[in-house]
Amino acid sequence: MYTIGVDFGTLSGRALLVDAATGEEIAASVLEYPHGVIDDKLPASGADLPPEWALQDPQDYLDVFLTTIPAVLKQSGVNPDLIVGIGVDFTASSPMPVKSDGTPLSFLPEFKDNPHAYVKLWKHHASQPQADKINRVARERGEWWLKRYGGKYSSEWFFSKLLQILEESPDSYDAIDVFIEAADWAIWQLTGELTRSTCTTGYKMLVQDGGYPSPEYFGALDPRFKNVIAEKVTGNFAPLGGRAGGLTPEMAAKLGLKPGIAVAAAVIDAHVTAPAVKATAPGVMLMIMGTSTCHIISSTTLQDVDGMCGVVDGGIVDGLFGYEAGQSAVGDIFAWFIENAVPREYYDAAQAAGLNIHAYLEQQAAEQRVGEHGLLALDWWNGNRSTLVDTELSGLLIGATLATRAPDIYRALIEATAFGTREIIEAFESRGVHVETLVAAGGLPEKNALLRQIYADVTGRDLKLGGSSQAPALGAAIYAAAAAGLYPNVTAAAEKMGKLKPEIVSPIPENQKVYDALYAEYRALYDYFGRGSNNVMKRLKKIRNVVLEG
Repeated sequence: MYTIGVDFGTLSGRALLVDAATGEEIAASVLEYPHGVIDDKLPASGADLPPEWALQDPQDYLDVFLTTIPAVLKQSGVNPDLIVGIGVDFTASSPMPVKSDGTPLSFLPEFKDNPHAYVKLWKHHASQPQADKINRVARERGEWWLKRYGGKYSSEWFFSKLLQILEESPDSYDAIDVFIEAADWAIWQLTGELTRSTCTTGYKMLVQDGGYPSPEYFGALDPRFKNVIAEKVTGNFAPLGGRAGGLTPEMAAKLGLKPGIAVAAAVIDAHVTAPAVKATAPGVMLMIMGTSTCHIISSTTLQDVDGMCGVVDGGIVDGLFGYEAGQSAVGDIFAWFIENAVPREYYDAAQAAGLNIHAYLEQQAAEQRVGEHGLLALDWWNGNRSTLVDTELSGLLIGATLATRAPDIYRALIEATAFGTREIIEAFESRGVHVETLVAAGGLPEKNALLRQIYADVTGRDLKLGGSSQAPALGAAIYAAAAAGLYPNVTAAAEKMGKLKPEIVSPIPENQKVYDALYAEYRALYDYFGRGSNNVMKRLKKIRNVVLEG
């Protein structure tokens, strides 16, 4: 028997056909989103978007289904009758406004030029004022659930974005029948049934201990928001590893699959990766490293951890508390540097060496001793997700001289992201959630040996590597196998289908000593710029926004 995992990332979606008995990856297909990330102009009208906006067009998600699934069937030659389930994972929180039948507002002619009609992608930060209000009112009212999110709800998440629509475009808000995570909307398109995954509801939608916050709390945010759950956020909860429904005959015909096969409850892209790399046991922290990094760990205990993104009972696997933290930019920082600050001579040298520019800079940076470049950076190019939960922070590079070269900065940026991970680990350990081993998944650690060693040295922990280059899609296929009843639960499916590479990267003691000293300086800058001693980053952004908007 086979299952299909469909992974919706920030820039593309992919389908992976997997042998459910062994985890062997049979065929894969990728589609780059035709509309990409909409953060400059609306696709229909070309109207400019304000700063901090990031949208997507849900038609891109449908195109992924309709393109990639038939492609893997054609590539593999597998009999569709042997495919018993589909799983889906998604970036989150990426919610969208739809009508009662699931039609996105952006599909309607009268809303095509309305930015509030589109998917608000996870890195949409324009709802920061609403997040501030959500947190302020929760603190004033003593709402107990706030501590389950590290004491701060993010502008990247569900209710910040819905409240933004209400406050900035009441007519758009009134037109919404259902506000839904793109992950759950994708499942709705496959099954014809509206469900909400306990993963998306727990981590992004304030569902704790089985329920949402009270109507009185929502009403304190805005009287029009009091009945938001009954009016805009309907839908039954679907547990992880459970069956959200069966594939509809209409979608089955379009995809070339049997109608009625199991469709698993949706999973956030970070959480879905844990079973793909066998990182489901307590004490194992998974880092899903791409444009950003999500940190996932399970524990037997429920703790309040400052700055975490959330803790959910059964949020990754049944029987354990699943914790999430993260960094808002990692690969995006390296890409920014490559695209904007590397002199032409390095591209020429890379071409002469037969390497791409990333590989060439990695090679050059790897020749340095730890601390040789004299630089230190704060990894906040896209704000700070954990532990400060502040999207208004920005990047910092200190120590540059006229002798500083591109490989120096490249290495310093990698080190900054590793320091950010160490800050997260120490926050968990300070609250009794122990981190014994790191597992890295995603394209960054797979391609960059220097990055792997730096992370081991900075954190002082062994680093294991996921065995699949398409771990989220594999994880979605694992959840599909559980939903189809091929395994009793996700953990059992992960034991058979998950993969780790034999390589283990261990810390080098002499490197650790230098990194300990550099990390102490990182922490000093972290607190100074991140905890209110000097809000220059926020003042600069305010000046910029006034200029851009005026």
